[in-house]
Amino acid sequence: MKAEFTAIVKKDGDWWVGWIEEIPGVNAQEKSKDELMISLREAARDIIDLHRLAALREADSDCEEVVLVI
Repeated sequence: MKAEFTAIVKKDGDWWVGWIEEIPGVNAQEKSKDELMISLREAARDIIDLHRLAALREADSDCEEVVLVI
């Protein structure tokens, strides 16, 4: 499954900075725009994985995982 998110990016002096609109806490700073996009993808995956693991820890044996496509 492929999900799409919106990256807000800008050149700030010698650096490129950016964040993901839909995922609080995902931000990065790199020397090139290409490197920034790679870092944002990695950070987004990491945050989503952490949230998934936290949700699974909270779930009890009566819970069921169901794929939700938005």
